[in-house]
Amino acid sequence: MKHSAQGAAGPGAGTAAAAVRIPVQPSAADVARDRDRDESQSRARGRMRGAGEPDGAARGEHTHGEPPAPGPSVPGPSVPGPSAPGPSTPRPRTPVQRSSVRGQVLDALRAALVTGELRPGEVYSAPVLGERFGVSATPVREAMQQLALEGAVEVVPNRGFRVVERGDRELAELAEVRALIEVPVWLRLARTVPAERWAELRPLAEATARAASSGCPATYAEADRAFHRAVLALAGNEELVRIAGDVHRRAQWPPAGSPTARGRADLVADAHEHTALLDALIAGDPDAVRALVGQHFTGARQDSGVLGL
Repeated sequence: MKHSAQGAAGPGAGTAAAAVRIPVQPSAADVARDRDRDESQSRARGRMRGAGEPDGAARGEHTHGEPPAPGPSVPGPSVPGPSAPGPSTPRPRTPVQRSSVRGQVLDALRAALVTGELRPGEVYSAPVLGERFGVSATPVREAMQQLALEGAVEVVPNRGFRVVERGDRELAELAEVRALIEVPVWLRLARTVPAERWAELRPLAEATARAASSGCPATYAEADRAFHRAVLALAGNEELVRIAGDVHRRAQWPPAGSPTARGRADLVADAHEHTALLDALIAGDPDAVRALVGQHFTGARQDSGVLGL
């Protein structure tokens, strides 16, 4: 059943949104920014007092009967004192920046795409999803527009966003593109990166194994991307990391008709290849690395033309 912008929601919309309801809290960046601003202002006041500037009244602040201003403290809501509001009355701080909410919604929607909770072919209304997230439609719409740029959804005028239906052919093509981008880099890094640097990636490989054991495709997808991103970062090419990451994310979306991206057994097998690859890289075994890299990116399809081996 399709979903309209007037609020009709089928099983896909309800399940996806309910499963990823997000808390509205300040981001770490917001808290850090407020703390830095408070400390900077406090230091500036101290310098002006040291230079002989009168406190308070010379700047137009009301000082009669008010206690001395406290020193720097943990950031929190600003509460005006008993005096009448004046130019120095602190403005209420916005608890959450819209960009922070948009980012949380985008992460939740991406996870719902990987698990199949956002069903291919279904149309989802931003107001309906926003209601279930506990936010306005605006950050949901902005997140959906980002997904449209990534090719995950398409805009349906006056209705919402339709999840793109993807076939096996598209997934095979994405796998081929990933192999063309990543395999040569892996093989070059195998010749140039010392064993101790590869050993530093062991915790990330172990994290993919734990995520695979959970059986959650979205959890594994995130851990998998983190491991591959760390490997490619050793090449020192930020554009390579970004482009490969975009292709990797698209390759993780399940095809139409599939309830989930991959089963637990497939996830565990994929994670095991990460640890096997690290073992071969640390041991400096180029033949094993070559074979394992080919298996990891193409599975049973060992096409030497695609891999460039």
